[in-house]
Amino acid sequence: MPEGLIVKALSGYYYVKPAVSAGNGTIQCRGRGILRKNGVTPLVGDQVRYSLTENGEGMVDEVLPRITELIRPPIANARLAVLLFSLREPDLNLQLLDKFLVHIEHAGLRTLICLTKRDLLKQQEENDLTHDITKQTADLYKSIGYDVIVTSSKTGLGTEEVKSRLAGEISVFSGQSGVGKSSLLNAMLPELSLETAEISMKLGRGRHTTRHVELMELTNGGYVADTPGFSQLDFMEIEADELSSCFIEFQSYAENCKFRGCSHLHEPGCKVRQALEAGEIAASRYEHYLQFHEEMKEKKRRY
Repeated sequence: MPEGLIVKALSGYYYVKPAVSAGNGTIQCRGRGILRKNGVTPLVGDQVRYSLTENGEGMVDEVLPRITELIRPPIANARLAVLLFSLREPDLNLQLLDKFLVHIEHAGLRTLICLTKRDLLKQQEENDLTHDITKQTADLYKSIGYDVIVTSSKTGLGTEEVKSRLAGEISVFSGQSGVGKSSLLNAMLPELSLETAEISMKLGRGRHTTRHVELMELTNGGYVADTPGFSQLDFMEIEADELSSCFIEFQSYAENCKFRGCSHLHEPGCKVRQALEAGEIAASRYEHYLQFHEEMKEKKRRY
């Protein structure tokens, strides 16, 4: 039975790219009833076994084991999250960046942070405060252990570097609406001509231009999922006691806290808070940890 990769799911159809194929075509498939009966929903990114039907279409017979599974966006087997945050229009929002990082860590993906729209920095900003903020942001997240690339789709800055990181991977592009996801993809793959959204200056947000999840094939063996932008994320899928493990710089200190299951809020002998006071953990990161913890408690009270 042939195998393939689901590269698009739309209106009950799964578009499968055969594993062995001379061309770039896909086979339009339906899912077998047995999958639904067993509670299995095929996802974009799934490796599947399929069979051909008489009309040139196909049936997905089996979904092969997944390495990862995301609920939102619904995608399987992604290993890398490319997180895009713009330096301008909209301005850099570190609290939202940290919220995305929590969700990515919880999902078990590696992260590449792209600081986009470098070309929008005015010359005086470039040489003054904003340039420092860009450098400080990059330095902070690099010191935590994240890869950071500063990009500009207009000038091509960082485009090839990002593309090289995607080789051989299924990657998820994500971030706040209007930060330049489609523009960066267009810069890497000019033949795509993805629709880009203008920025609403009143709201500081872009319009949603991506309406479904689809894998786009790169020339280096990678696939990119251009996923709908999110203006907000909730913590419905994460428990409060899982939160600290999603702040990766807390982990080595948390192992030595006086109390097992320390929340790093008020317990005596908390090594995370000691590291914060010693300047070894960034104050902005700990402040966001407190905010997210409170947000999760509020949600629990509500439900």
